[in-house]
Amino acid sequence: MDRDLLSHLPVIVAVARRGGFAPAAAELGMSPSAVSHAVRLVEERIGQPLFARTTRSVALTEAGRALVATAEPALEDIAERMERIRAVKGRASGLLRLNTSRVALTLALLPVLTAMAERYPDVTVEIFADERLTDIVGEGFDAGVRLGEMIAQDMVTVRLTPPFRTAIVASPAYIGRNGRPKSVGDLSDHNCIGYRLLRSGALYRWDLSEDGKDISVATRGTAIVSDPMSARDLALAGIGLAYAFEPLLRADIAAGRLVEVLPETSIEEPGLFLYFPRRASMAPKLRAFIDTAQEIGRVSSRTPGRSET
Repeated sequence: MDRDLLSHLPVIVAVARRGGFAPAAAELGMSPSAVSHAVRLVEERIGQPLFARTTRSVALTEAGRALVATAEPALEDIAERMERIRAVKGRASGLLRLNTSRVALTLALLPVLTAMAERYPDVTVEIFADERLTDIVGEGFDAGVRLGEMIAQDMVTVRLTPPFRTAIVASPAYIGRNGRPKSVGDLSDHNCIGYRLLRSGALYRWDLSEDGKDISVATRGTAIVSDPMSARDLALAGIGLAYAFEPLLRADIAAGRLVEVLPETSIEEPGLFLYFPRRASMAPKLRAFIDTAQEIGRVSSRTPGRSET
């Protein structure tokens, strides 16, 4: 058995997953030169290149794909078994990687992370804020957090928040200058802060309700953002109307920093869910996170078409 080769397999898998030496080095806590050395050593032992390198990208060769396809699930299995052994002694440990939207940190994750830090000091939770619909399995994440309607049907889900509604808001200063819209049609006369969908590149059409029917409204304005928190910040600055989840705006509305307009057009969203592949639910670090989320008062309930722990 080539022990040197085996010890470097996690590096190969990290480079493949991250698509480069520098991001793999950051994930592993190594220097890029050490990562490069490990890859070169494995390639020399195998006698074939594992990566095709250019100045702009790093891609797996056919031999590299074959090696990663074998090594990655084996390494994941070893890591999970080690975590189970530690958990027998009452210790969940390791790095828990979560892919979430930015708003999920504010709406759902802060109390869970606070409790995790106290209860499981050997677990490090990495939050990767990403507004795209990332393939959490392919990108090496343990779990994700998204709106219930955005999650694939084959994932296990755990509810993190109750359903919540959307809201359109503006600052008192903006309303003082421009007045309040009195109907959906009036939105075309206002400076509406746009929202760019990162996956498709399209501008998000505001989902509203009018006369009991769900409608989708195209807006225009002088600013476009990529997440609702930024839209809130621009609304606070008096730039225009912002469309966001009401819980993100509640404190500002209560304090008078923002004013809700057209509340009758609000729609209800299903809430935020933690989601993950079924096999991942056995990992002690994820199990600890799920238990903590449920124990601090979040509601866990079944959504149609999906299974839950």
